[in-house]
Amino acid sequence: VQLVESGGGLVQPGGSLRLSCAVTGSIFSINIMGWYRQAPGKQRELVAGITIGGSTRYADSVKGRFTISRDNAKNTVYLQMNSLKPEDTAVYYCNVYIRFVDSDYWGQGTQVTVSS
Repeated sequence: VQLVESGGGLVQPGGSLRLSCAVTGSIFSINIMGWYRQAPGKQRELVAGITIGGSTRYADSVKGRFTISRDNAKNTVYLQMNSLKPEDTAVYYCNVYIRFVDSDYWGQGTQVTVSS
């Protein structure tokens, strides 16, 4: 199973970015797809998650600004990030959980920098 992330970059405060994560190599349904982030000197934290049925969960710090979505036909998860703040600066990682094999997988990470 491979995860390929894209969409990171440098953006000014108040700006927007959209992250994508395409999953290949799995013949089983991907039960949970999510995004984590890790800022320098901090632990990795959950940003948002979405189940195969579309139920979502968000970190309090991003509620109302970030939206997670998924395209099950394409095995792709998205993270729309609006009203970005400097404290959103981090490496963002895609994560998926496949219940049939009881395993989760990580992407390589994509840098998001919010700075003027």
